Amino acid sequence: MTVKLGPNRYGKAETRLVRVVRDGTTHHIKDINVSSSLSGDMEEAHRTGSNAAVLPTDTQKNIVYAFARKHGVEEIEDFALLLARHYVSAYPSIHHARVEIEEYAWNRIPGGSRHSFVRDGGEVRTCVVHHDGDGRTTVVSGLTDLVVLNSTGSEFHGYIVDEYTTLQPTTDRILATAVTARWRHAGDGERPPYARVRACLLDAFAQTHSLSLQQTLYTMGERVLTTWPQVCEVRFALPNKHHFLVDLSPFGLDNENEVFYAADRPYGLIEGSVLREDAPDAGFAWE
Repeated sequence: MTVKLGPNRYGKAETRLVRVVRDGTTHHIKDINVSSSLSGDMEEAHRTGSNAAVLPTDTQKNIVYAFARKHGVEEIEDFALLLARHYVSAYPSIHHARVEIEEYAWNRIPGGSRHSFVRDGGEVRTCVVHHDGDGRTTVVSGLTDLVVLNSTGSEFHGYIVDEYTTLQPTTDRILATAVTARWRHAGDGERPPYARVRACLLDAFAQTHSLSLQQTLYTMGERVLTTWPQVCEVRFALPNKHHFLVDLSPFGLDNENEVFYAADRPYGLIEGSVLREDAPDAGFAWE
């Protein structure tokens, strides 16, 4: 029997970095989590145990810290690009680099000092950058756990009904989800500001009278693509955070869409992508 080495990569996962920039007595916080994955001439490392082509994962961790000091950390996409290009250009055995970054936001404490912060309880900002030895680069920005809710303006009816169906149709329900959205940039040029894309997602969610979470998903993606030509594809994962009306009749009480039970599981999970008809091939962007 003949065997061969299949696709492989290695790297340092979740290098946590906090950078404090001191502008006099005013401080600025950058809190990120960096993961790198490298691939290339790894045949001998797997077959014979030779590490001649291996960049230690501990070195990858140290590069993150050193580059933060040397170059600073502004937009996470730019920092990920800097790291990915370095791995491929500086080490001949590395042909492809994938760098993923999560960013955790901190807000100043109102009325506090200019160096006092409270962790933002909202979404986590993300990005994934790929770069290879042929100069091909992809950038995907995104967010996770953006929790949103419409207390009305949502319906659900007209679905398949069979002997196992117990769900009742409704023309007025709570629609809530924790948005995971990732948007692929059409090239390596100017990227739309994260806050502006986030605003598109929120505006579309709030302004859509929804007949299904699928419709809301499509509208959110469409809003981003029609607003920002630099974005060619948006992918979503939207868990349906169900809110069920509580039956208060045993207690002699009515309940006109006022008291709900918020269920955490099981939940519907709606996933999908919205892309331009002329979107360039994704290549390795979503890997």
